[in-house]
Amino acid sequence: MKTRVLFGVIGFAFVLLALYVFPPVVLEIVLAALCVLATYEVLSSTKLVHNRLELGLCLLVSLLLAAGHSPLVPFELTAVTQGLVLLLLVGSFAILLRFHDSMNAAQVSWAFFGALIVPYLMLSLLRIFQMEYHHGPFIVLLPLLAAWGSDTCALFAGMFFGKHKLAPVVSPKKTVEGAVGGVIGGAVLVMLAALLMNVFLDLELPIWAAALLGGGGAVLGAVGDLSFSVIKRQTGIKDYGSIFPGHGGVLDRFDSVLFVAPMAEILFRLIW
Repeated sequence: MKTRVLFGVIGFAFVLLALYVFPPVVLEIVLAALCVLATYEVLSSTKLVHNRLELGLCLLVSLLLAAGHSPLVPFELTAVTQGLVLLLLVGSFAILLRFHDSMNAAQVSWAFFGALIVPYLMLSLLRIFQMEYHHGPFIVLLPLLAAWGSDTCALFAGMFFGKHKLAPVVSPKKTVEGAVGGVIGGAVLVMLAALLMNVFLDLELPIWAAALLGGGGAVLGAVGDLSFSVIKRQTGIKDYGSIFPGHGGVLDRFDSVLFVAPMAEILFRLIW
């Protein structure tokens, strides 16, 4: 627990430095690294994709998708994404044809999930950060608060009031009472943060939207956590990795964020 808390504090300090002190390229590089690691974890750690050539293609596509989000790239993100979809499609089936005796077609489906969907969801954080006219470096904290803050609230609510198991097979420690506490806590935390930003940054984020992000984010965050827990259970692994001491791998720490950040991005774009 001490290692988990210590690394959490250090990690939070680094997030603040990346958002407000270091040049934006540092955040772009960090998120690109997280995308590639997440792709590797969901495909290789689980052995869902065990063909090395296919795995290498997936890691390349994940990296290029992250790089395509940089303002230094002279192409529209839509064109980059479409090109990478085509690259992964043609490349994956070429590899499947070459190794059809040892590689099944399901690996192609998992390749699209790991190389395109997972990093694209992760990169919602970068797309929010790049919303310069709406204080992107500050509002990007809101989906993180909705995901991680509600998870903390759910943990304590479950410890004090938990009696009924939410998903006893997939995640035995989660309770219905904890989930309710997470929704309430997430809504309160994001509303408080939005109020402060409205006062000091003139953000003009409606309180109803903050409540929706906090409460809805808590629900989606729990769904994300359980979804990636199902993958772990079915593939027989305990953690996706060990890059974060006391926390596990990238997906062990960001599984809820993958579901919450896109919701926040959509909500912000609808409001502004």
